[in-house]
Amino acid sequence: MPDGRATGRGAQIAALPMRRDEKGVLYVLMVTSRGTGRWVMPKGWRMDADKPWRTAEIEALEEAGAVGRVGTEPIGRYVYDKILDDGTALPCEVEVFPMLVEKLKRSWKERHERTRRWFKAKAAAKRVDEPDLAALLRALAESPPKGLGRRRP
Repeated sequence: MPDGRATGRGAQIAALPMRRDEKGVLYVLMVTSRGTGRWVMPKGWRMDADKPWRTAEIEALEEAGAVGRVGTEPIGRYVYDKILDDGTALPCEVEVFPMLVEKLKRSWKERHERTRRWFKAKAAAKRVDEPDLAALLRALAESPPKGLGRRRP
């Protein structure tokens, strides 16, 4: 089952869209969740078992209108409780893939359901609810990635 209810734990993939300003300061693109309006990363259920970074790429486009290069190696993981349609909570582990944003679309699939905003990584860490995600963002603020590596075809 793709959402993980059979195993009791969900597995999701997230993109962490990033850019640097002219001074080299790292910014991350966050979006609001549809249900609660919390600041989150674009994420969803794994679509391609062999190439999880493809899922990250699709989620960034659909949820944030972000286009760019997605790294093939995850930069971290975090856990949160996903509230399902029936009201139950499913613990989910989210694998995070870095994305170097090359372009933001003016029109994208979920533009009427979400707000997107650039934050410095440390500021984003203060706005998320998940402690593991906040720790990942703080670590990025302290030691920003040098490159994303090549994306495989």
